[in-house]
Amino acid sequence: MNEVTAFETVQKALKPRRYEHTVRVTEEATRLVGIYGGNLEKIRLAAILHDYAKHRPIIEMRRKVQTCDKLPNAMLDYGDEILHSFVGAVFIEEELFITDETILSCIRSHTTGKVSMSLEEKIVFLADYIEPGRTFRQAEEVRKISDENLDLACLTALGNTIQYLSNKQLPIYPDTFAAYNDFVLR
Repeated sequence: MNEVTAFETVQKALKPRRYEHTVRVTEEATRLVGIYGGNLEKIRLAAILHDYAKHRPIIEMRRKVQTCDKLPNAMLDYGDEILHSFVGAVFIEEELFITDETILSCIRSHTTGKVSMSLEEKIVFLADYIEPGRTFRQAEEVRKISDENLDLACLTALGNTIQYLSNKQLPIYPDTFAAYNDFVLR
């Protein structure tokens, strides 16, 4: 799938504000590739498609988790906000026929992170967190760090996410803890 088709596809699937976010994530990912390298084509396609399932009905995403062997049912215990990333990767494979594991893995891990993130996964994860439309204070902090140290920026973003969810007494997906620990132990 080329970028033009990918942008057209997500524009139909997303609300206008979410589509604008997607454009900014793609631009931010491209900026980060300019600093750190990585496969620009795969990173940009993953960034364009990362929220493909964001506006799918929750019941549809939950049903996909229950019926898809690739998705653990335990995922349903960690809040609906993470579903679009994991389920989105499945929908992208089934509906858009994208099977490149680098792209799919970037999409799966863009909200939670994971252990041993590839350069491409880090860039998409971070671009989603720091794109210029993100106006919360922590995003600005991570944005500054991202210019100097990709791993430290990812670690800080993960720590902020853990703290935010913990303060709200919300469950935290195990991959987020594992990713955080992985960055700390490097």
